Amino acid sequence: MADMSYDLKSKTLDELAMITTGAGHKKYTADYIFTFIHTKGTSDILQITPLSKLFRRQLADAGFYISTLKIAKKLTDEEGTAKYLFELSDGNAVEAVLLTDEDRKTLCISTQVGCAMSCTFCATAHIPLKRSLSAGEIVDEVYTVEKDAGEITNVVYMGMGEPLNNYDEVIKSVRILNDPKGRNLGIRHITISTCGIVPGIKALADEAIHPRLAISLNAPTNALRSKLMPINRKYPLEPLLNAVQTYITKTRCETTFEYVLIDGVNDTALHAQMTAKLLKRLKCKVNL
Repeated sequence: MADMSYDLKSKTLDELAMITTGAGHKKYTADYIFTFIHTKGTSDILQITPLSKLFRRQLADAGFYISTLKIAKKLTDEEGTAKYLFELSDGNAVEAVLLTDEDRKTLCISTQVGCAMSCTFCATAHIPLKRSLSAGEIVDEVYTVEKDAGEITNVVYMGMGEPLNNYDEVIKSVRILNDPKGRNLGIRHITISTCGIVPGIKALADEAIHPRLAISLNAPTNALRSKLMPINRKYPLEPLLNAVQTYITKTRCETTFEYVLIDGVNDTALHAQMTAKLLKRLKCKVNL
């Protein structure tokens, strides 16, 4: 497997500028690299023609490369939903799901191979965590699906893995997707979903850019939520909701709480009333 620290697709525009200026070239030459990768879909350094042939060869000889994902399998249904299985360069695999609703195309992307959160209702919980994805691999889920299915209007970090346990690469991928000189996906069209990593939510609130936030809730009490989601033992409802309130206050952005209805477990009228009471003080909506 190639050294992911040399993947140009994982670099923000500022990081590319450090590479170009460090090699004795003008800062603006980083724009060419970034644009060719993130708007033209270039996967070969030698094809970035605004750069001199000598500089292109120097980058390649130094070990820099542009990663690409491979679609190993695609499954579709009659409602327009498509599930993609991507093969990574090291032989691991992750999934993304495309949801189509008229002109709206929402892509649910993965951030890790497997997951360590052990939520009882989640299929990925049965896949041990092997590693986190790089920013380049994350954004390439979007680019690879767009080549197959057309322009994506919304991206949701809600696939395999816990995004906030891969914080640095996830936030870097958000910056890359949002950059006006690249994919230029509006920040309000990007949602990060978390099972409730409180320090990550607080860190996200302090960023210069603020994607939408979604919280996997699934229960209105600590006792029940801890049974369904072991992470609740570390970050119970009280500190979690306080962190969400901080995020809402700083970003002025409505938060979504996701609630998976499980027959006979968390789906009674009382559960609904308790959930409404729990979330009443927050600017939010509940997605069942």
